[in-house]
Amino acid sequence: MSNPSALPPSPFATPLVQFLDRDHSILAFNERVLDWAKRPDVPLLERLRFLCIVSSNLDEFFEVRAALHLTAAMNREQKEPYSAESFTALSAAAHDMVARQYALYNDELMPEFAKHGIRIVSHGDRDAAQRRWAKAYFEREVRPLLIPVGLDPSHPFPQVANKSLNFIVRLGGKDAFGRQNDIAIVKVPRVLPRVIHMPDSKGSQKKSLFVSLSSIIRAHLTDLFPGREVGEFSQFRVTRHSDLAVDEDDVKNLRTALRLGLEQRHYGQAVRLEVSAGCSKHLSDFLLGQFSLPTEALYRVHGPVNLVRLNQLVDLVNDPKLLFPPYKACYPTQLVPGQSFFDRLKQGDVSIHQPFESFDGVLDFLREAVNDPQVLAIRQTIYRTGPDSELMVLLREAVRRGKEVTVVLELKARFDEEANINWAEMLESIGAQVVYGVVGLKTHAKMLLVTRREGRELVRYAHLSTGNYNPTTARLYTDVSYLTADADLTADIDNVFVHLASQSKLPKLNRLLVAPFQLHRKLIERVDQLAEAAARGKETRIVAKMNALTDEGLMLALVRAGQSGVKIDLVVRGACMLPAGVPGVTDNIRVRSVIGRFLEHSRVFYFRCEGEETLYLSSADWMNRNMLRRVELAWSVTDPVLRQRIIDECLVAYLHDSQDAWDLQPDGSYLRVAAAGQEEQHGAQAALMARYSAAAAVMEL
Repeated sequence: MSNPSALPPSPFATPLVQFLDRDHSILAFNERVLDWAKRPDVPLLERLRFLCIVSSNLDEFFEVRAALHLTAAMNREQKEPYSAESFTALSAAAHDMVARQYALYNDELMPEFAKHGIRIVSHGDRDAAQRRWAKAYFEREVRPLLIPVGLDPSHPFPQVANKSLNFIVRLGGKDAFGRQNDIAIVKVPRVLPRVIHMPDSKGSQKKSLFVSLSSIIRAHLTDLFPGREVGEFSQFRVTRHSDLAVDEDDVKNLRTALRLGLEQRHYGQAVRLEVSAGCSKHLSDFLLGQFSLPTEALYRVHGPVNLVRLNQLVDLVNDPKLLFPPYKACYPTQLVPGQSFFDRLKQGDVSIHQPFESFDGVLDFLREAVNDPQVLAIRQTIYRTGPDSELMVLLREAVRRGKEVTVVLELKARFDEEANINWAEMLESIGAQVVYGVVGLKTHAKMLLVTRREGRELVRYAHLSTGNYNPTTARLYTDVSYLTADADLTADIDNVFVHLASQSKLPKLNRLLVAPFQLHRKLIERVDQLAEAAARGKETRIVAKMNALTDEGLMLALVRAGQSGVKIDLVVRGACMLPAGVPGVTDNIRVRSVIGRFLEHSRVFYFRCEGEETLYLSSADWMNRNMLRRVELAWSVTDPVLRQRIIDECLVAYLHDSQDAWDLQPDGSYLRVAAAGQEEQHGAQAALMARYSAAAAVMEL
């Protein structure tokens, strides 16, 4: 693929603006997620779930981002924005967040659980019967899977996998050969559950008493080392750099190269070491030396070293009173169950607002295409679909029925590489045509194209989306699906599929904007056009919703537009490097982040110049990688009724959110919009759940 065309010169002077730090902005996002774990109005198990989400996010942050700063610090390099200073500052912020996480866990959440009779019982608090049960469990379920390794020249420090639970033990006395090797490592298999039901003193298996795996092992460490004295010990966990790097220009088979890379991912460069708070300096220094880490990478935690695995407690307790009230998505309101999608789409386009409306509409569209004998071909992109996907089963059935199935499957979707490789091998084995996109680019576009014979014509029907073809996340992420039979739009989609398979040059498109070709340039041009109009005194407006804003070219265009008088509202869930409300610089720009029960994921871009409105839906965030290193799509919504519905639900509702919204301040901090003592608060997600629940009730009448 050729390089994207150069940006045209801007008619405006480049403004002076100090962008915010991307990585600190990512941590600030996690602060907003952590706030949900702090809120007493949130059900208790959901508070624990949000605490686990923060830990999972931090794991990924260290796996992907922190290594860049650590490498610069260790090599004493100064490569903006990475340096020893940036690593120190980032470490300080991360340490502070982790400390507050564990304080919340120990001082608020666990006492609240105890009030509900739910306890994770430590070894010191177990009665005699419970200790006997723990001993029996250890001997039956745990000990057979443990092999302690005593370190000496013939037993070097073992390979410790990324994010795995381990113990380090300092031993007294001599081994069986009379030697004083004093350090041993115990690796804990991932197959063992981290939280286990424990019977009460009467032997009843109540759902209120639990025990952690780490406390069971800790209580029986001496059993693993007969004849030795167990002195100091600690659980520990190492996080490793896990972003796969494959030189695509230098491999013959990308799938094979990635599978080889996956085998090494668990043993990449160490970037963080977590140990128990009471771990001795001797042991922590020993571990830091083994993993070649500086002291700033050491995290002493007051509790389990992996809070993520406490998600198991949420599932084990499963008390409806301690969870959000269940929400059942309604069937898409523009669709009638049982009606042919092909007949419906001849009447006009359809939008589905997930998860308020069900992803079942998308699955039903594909299911009808698979079962319809007049459908000749199905083409689809896959980025993340999960390891157990009904959608992939349908594609397999389409192949079995003799349809031409082409799948553009992105093998490099971070942390989904293995699942996607497996799907690729399955589809290829039954005769589907599978391609992996374009060398050097990730295919992040979400599109599904169905070609159907109708009389003497071949008619196309399509689905586009701001989110993934993953039925599981479709229940948890807000996204907009778009179904269409528009001839111009479906012809564009067909051309993009041909381009991805053949790498031929894209022809001029009608309604699609495609990265890395014209999407970046066209968005900047559109922002600059509004800036020119505002400078001439016209009323102008930009409202854009996305997951992250870090692209310098787009941010500078927004600053120029704001300084020219364009009123700009940005709804950015995660990292945002553009400061809002800086006097004389970004006065006309407001940035807010909405963190709710569902993960905000839709990308919606709205431009208005007096009475003329343009609305785009997109798979792309406003990040450099999305604009220049991925295949992305944006498409205009031309139906005025659909356009207004999307504006109202995806933009206006969030601009008026006073329950889950945070406003970005000029210094990069976020201030929660919800005012103390405010009687009525509007939550965008709550309002949409109520709207679609009411719609579902009407549909059932």
